Amino acid sequence: MDTVIAEYQKWKQQGHALRAQAKQAMETRFRDLLTEAAQIAQDYHQDFGAALKPPASITAFRFKAAAAKGKKGTSKSAASAAAAPAKASPQSPLEKKLTQARAKLDAAKAAGKPTRNLEDKVYEIEDEIRLAAKA
Repeated sequence: MDTVIAEYQKWKQQGHALRAQAKQAMETRFRDLLTEAAQIAQDYHQDFGAALKPPASITAFRFKAAAAKGKKGTSKSAASAAAAPAKASPQSPLEKKLTQARAKLDAAKAAGKPTRNLEDKVYEIEDEIRLAAKA
């Protein structure tokens, strides 16, 4: 009876070790594939000027771009990050909002989505900036 329990515990330990190895392998493969997809999306955007659309089964994917490494996220994010003009000087909150709104507008245009609301938002922010400059 004790041998059965000992064998079971040994089998359970091996299972835990295999599970940990599989988890690590999957995480590594996921990162490798994502990095490769981001590079392809960036190259496509640079060469053809448009963003690649993700498959319909992927509705959203969030990421943080690493500025130091120069990596980009998925195709939509890479397109919006590349489309946003980079300024060395510090921006006012309105200028930041305008930059973000323009990036969203460019991403929507690239994805073929309606842009009317985003265009209106950009116009409103530009108006606010003009009014602030006059004051």
